Amino acid sequence: MEVVRVQAIASSAMPKDTIPSEFIRCESEQPAITTVQGASLEVPVISFNEADEEKLVKQVAEASREWGLFQIVNHEIPSEAIKKLQDVGKGFFELPLEEKEKYAKAADSISAEEGYGTKLQKEVEGKKGWVDHLFHKIWPPAARNYRFWPLNPPTYRKANEEYTMHLHGVVNKLLRALSLGLGLEENEVKEALGGEELIYLLKINYYPPCPRPDLALGVVAHTDMSGITILVPNDVQGLQVFRDGHWYDVEYIPNALIIHIGDQLEVVSNGKYKAVLHRSTVNKEKTRISWPVFVEPPEDKEVGPHPKLVTNENPAKYNTKTYREYKHRKLNKLPQ
Repeated sequence: MEVVRVQAIASSAMPKDTIPSEFIRCESEQPAITTVQGASLEVPVISFNEADEEKLVKQVAEASREWGLFQIVNHEIPSEAIKKLQDVGKGFFELPLEEKEKYAKAADSISAEEGYGTKLQKEVEGKKGWVDHLFHKIWPPAARNYRFWPLNPPTYRKANEEYTMHLHGVVNKLLRALSLGLGLEENEVKEALGGEELIYLLKINYYPPCPRPDLALGVVAHTDMSGITILVPNDVQGLQVFRDGHWYDVEYIPNALIIHIGDQLEVVSNGKYKAVLHRSTVNKEKTRISWPVFVEPPEDKEVGPHPKLVTNENPAKYNTKTYREYKHRKLNKLPQ
């Protein structure tokens, strides 16, 4: 069965202000009904070149406990490297469909991790997200499968490798602060998630203009499966976070990196850090694109609460299992 891409639907001659029924969310999910209007959520913003490490650790730990989300500025990734990443990603999605399909996931399945696709997870009641995407691993170098790295634009590979080189330092600094914030040694969180075998999985989300952004979602409400997620958005509003029982837009800050605490870090911290519930909305006139990098354990790594954080007074809140099993259960909406 041929898979229809959202980008193709968006550019087709649909009746004015209509979208196919499979993209219309139920009322409890529709952005127009469920979003707090006229208010952007001012999530914590942390300067990453803070000379006082104790202060930085405290800020990161507090944001991870109270929000599960924060933005970092002064992170030492050159704005030019971010712009190149964005330019080549945008360029890929502007290619003809037949060119993009060369990188398609196997049968567009949810179990195939890398490649160009539309389907993300088991769809509830046949509903779909208004998004196409491209996944591929960018770190470690041995994990890169260049079959999924576009040959066009010609600078795609160079731009992604340059961004990854800078990102690696940010990841290590973040994991160190997160570890110290739990009262652990500086490398213990990284080791609990996979150490030097940590995988960085890049995803490019492409949300074309949508005639009914009041009814559709780009990506439905979810927490990330990863340890942490580091996201670069373009300047089109779309990220929303669930807080105090309501959905709020997250304020856009140019050149900031948005950090999500993911499920695996919540597990390792035994619930001290919280994975953030978030979703993506779409825009009527503009294309939104985002570049999350999921920092995740290798598939065979067993992940559970860190032994130093489990006591008689604070028993383990999560089961220990391989990351492969965790992903299978989450994508297929099975209990953990």
